[in-house]
Amino acid sequence: MAEKKRKIFSVKIAPQECKGCSRCVNACPKSVLKIQENINQMGYFFATYTGDGCVGCGACFYNCPEPGAVTIYEKSEE
Repeated sequence: MAEKKRKIFSVKIAPQECKGCSRCVNACPKSVLKIQENINQMGYFFATYTGDGCVGCGACFYNCPEPGAVTIYEKSEE
């Protein structure tokens, strides 16, 4: 019987598209997003992925009001 492989996901936030509304941060069930202490070119504190733990649920993507600001990638399978 073959072992089921675990999928690994990553979130990419486009800093220049993000307005720092925190909707993605609040929606994330794994708390893997945070608001940066730096500002983008538009003067907003922007969201970023902490680098580990995304389950690919899409909550951040569906809660973001800015088209193209959040992208979820399936990185690989273990």
